[in-house]
Amino acid sequence: MADPHPGVGAWLLILDWAIRILALLWIPMRTTPGAARSWMLLVAFVPLLGLPAYLLLGHPWLSRERVARQRMASQVIRDEQAPLAHLRWTPVGDGAEVEMAPLIERLGDFMPTHGNHVELLDDYDGALRRLVGDIDGARQRVHLLYYLMFDDAVGDAVAAALVRAAGRGVQCRLLLDAVGAKRGLRRYRTRLQAAGVEVHDMLPGGLRWRRSGRMDLRNHRKVAVIDNRAAYVGSQNLAEAGFIPGFPNCELVARVQGPAVAHLEAVFASDWFIETGERLEVTPTLPLHDADIATQLLPSGPAYPFENARDTVNALIHLARRRLVLATPYFVPDDATLSALRIAALSGVDTQLILSSSNNQRLTAWAQESYYDQLLPAGVKIALSRPRFLHAKHLSVDDGIALIGSINLDIRSFALNAEIGMLCYDRDVVARIRGIERHYLADAEHLDAAAWARRPLWRRSREGIARLADAML
Repeated sequence: MADPHPGVGAWLLILDWAIRILALLWIPMRTTPGAARSWMLLVAFVPLLGLPAYLLLGHPWLSRERVARQRMASQVIRDEQAPLAHLRWTPVGDGAEVEMAPLIERLGDFMPTHGNHVELLDDYDGALRRLVGDIDGARQRVHLLYYLMFDDAVGDAVAAALVRAAGRGVQCRLLLDAVGAKRGLRRYRTRLQAAGVEVHDMLPGGLRWRRSGRMDLRNHRKVAVIDNRAAYVGSQNLAEAGFIPGFPNCELVARVQGPAVAHLEAVFASDWFIETGERLEVTPTLPLHDADIATQLLPSGPAYPFENARDTVNALIHLARRRLVLATPYFVPDDATLSALRIAALSGVDTQLILSSSNNQRLTAWAQESYYDQLLPAGVKIALSRPRFLHAKHLSVDDGIALIGSINLDIRSFALNAEIGMLCYDRDVVARIRGIERHYLADAEHLDAAAWARRPLWRRSREGIARLADAML
């Protein structure tokens, strides 16, 4: 039978190749080579789906307004630190901190400060009780910035504490990611606002997404600031440990006091300004007399000119000389991070990677397994922690530097999410983290390079296919 529309097939063929050529000219200019290869592969197989998907999700763009506001916030942070030289900590000697401190300040705006106290909280429920207790003790203000808030017992407890604080005349502000905290926003926003709590969602979607940026960019930070007295930073969200059925979380949170409190409040104020346009005053916090831990903040995200979380992690890996331990739930590294880990191990650094045996993101779990073949033969030790889902994110370098926060060792965390990390330049903090790491390792499955190489071919194929989507995970 003759084709009733003989010209349609020709036009579809022309459109098909036009999309491929346009993608070849456009995509490599706007993404990293690794990401460009993944997107080009998708476009080559399904052009009519691949190119629209790339236009929506392929480039981590933010609105000009948000980028400009981040630039303004960074300048304010730098300017307001200038007269506070008495708070600055200056590293001495020839350790890695001598190189890291000025690098972090250039990448993330914050100078290192002395006179801080850092308490490490790895008891999930205990950390949340401490947070609610601090909110109940607040007298001036409570500022909470979180990726996820669930409509469960933890969400109920935090919301009730905020209502009580607002009832005492405490200024309470709550910033929640529009996607991660969707359930919490839906359940608590009206009630909290009626009680006098200011609530805003971050990076909203729907009809407002063009004022934000790429649709899947997220604010992944977890920060709480109570008066000038205490602040929290780490991996823990405002949800019960088992908010994802079958994957009860294991977390690490740092409760800090001292000048770091004001710096964490500056991070909150920056995000508040980016979302609302309102500038909040941040009062410097004095050093503690009975503590002298040096800390330094690293906020990161697509609003910064560089992938500063990735650069920081890679610099720490390269500066390690004896012992390097990295704990993360999601491990989908770029080529630079993968190379840094191999070089560290081959240079004789005792390099330990601690991942979770269980994983709530199956495609990510398959993709990360594909990297083990490149790490195990180089001498990188890989342990799969169990039985809980290891959601904590931290690393320790030699005996003197630790990084704690919300940063995962994956491309999404490095390039797409707004994250927060706190560096501690202190031997005692590192020793305490090493104790926590030993606890992870005691119950872990330790991978053997030879045994891993014998895994079935179908698993290798599955891992390789999942890895093709590394830039999209």
